Amino acid sequence: MVTSSPFKASFLGPRYWLTWIGVLFLYLISWLPQKLQLAMGKQLGRLVHKFMKRRRHIAEVNIKLCFPDMSAADQKDLVLKNMENTGIAMVETGMAWWWPQWRAQKALGSFKGLEHFERVQASGKGVLLLVPHILHLEMASRIMGLECQGVGFYRPHNNPLMEYFTTNGRLRSNEYLIGRKDVKGLLKALKNKKVCYYLPDQDYGRNRCEFVPFYAVPDAATTTGTLMFAGSKNCETMSLITRRDENGKYHLEILPELENFPSGDNKADVTRVNQRIEQSVNAAPEQYMWLHRRFKTRPDKNTPSFYKK
Repeated sequence: MVTSSPFKASFLGPRYWLTWIGVLFLYLISWLPQKLQLAMGKQLGRLVHKFMKRRRHIAEVNIKLCFPDMSAADQKDLVLKNMENTGIAMVETGMAWWWPQWRAQKALGSFKGLEHFERVQASGKGVLLLVPHILHLEMASRIMGLECQGVGFYRPHNNPLMEYFTTNGRLRSNEYLIGRKDVKGLLKALKNKKVCYYLPDQDYGRNRCEFVPFYAVPDAATTTGTLMFAGSKNCETMSLITRRDENGKYHLEILPELENFPSGDNKADVTRVNQRIEQSVNAAPEQYMWLHRRFKTRPDKNTPSFYKK
């Protein structure tokens, strides 16, 4: 359980000076009007699109695989918008970490489905909340914390100074954090009727996975780790839909719990997880993290990579 990250004198050393410059820049622009920040992020994303060719290629491949019926022009447009939102996500991080409460509250557009949390918690259970890797995840978490503080299940940052800022920034909206290797910690949180964020939509490799459909890809490697937590008698599994509109307002919706989940059929169960993720992504496809190599693990190890040029 992580409830704070202490400052260390070593953070002032030369090895962290570049990190300090980046964080200071992010902090300063967080004070600007939101529309200006979003415009700056959009332009930053256009630079990502132009110069980070490897990441752009990954997004192009993913979108082509997932939306084969989309025209080439629309695919190209979605890739550009996705890169723009990648840049916006960078400035949204500063908003999430440093905005005062009144300013975060002002950015809330709508929040539906809180009654599902309340019903399950009243029955003595916690909530395993399936969340996709949306680009504005930091800000969505901050907005959600206005109404219901949860428990973040996360991977600690490799840079100790960034870990300091990331942890303390996320604790603005989370009750506490749990490292992704702390399985017992997450099970305990569910037992204590907490709302726990869980992101099941990346390719974590061949171990503990099933190859099931994700959009038009029939055999996407999908973790079965979700089922280990969902199988706890102390929880119900729900999912989150979130998007940012053109006015910079954030809209969140909690979908009801999955019935008879897990059922004991791993393939069927993780297929249902992917369907919930798709439902979330469909709310704003351009705001999803298409830059991840979602389909890097193939059923046949000898199959050529989708991402090889």
